[in-house]
Amino acid sequence: MKTLYDVQQLLKRFGVFVYVGKRLWDIELMALELDHLREYDVIDKETFIKAKLVIEREHRIEEQREQEKNKS
Repeated sequence: MKTLYDVQQLLKRFGVFVYVGKRLWDIELMALELDHLREYDVIDKETFIKAKLVIEREHRIEEQREQEKNKS
């Protein structure tokens, strides 16, 4: 699991479709959904950790984009 798309596909396997309209919000909601899937042992620990790392990286990138956008 290397991209946000991979995380979206993982969530889709469990009937979770996320689209809030703003990429940063989508990423945050995906993180919450992953937490719930792990909490109820729907996904294994290794998959959860890989997905969370992708989510954290993408969240950081989006926050940087937002900051750069606001500076302009």
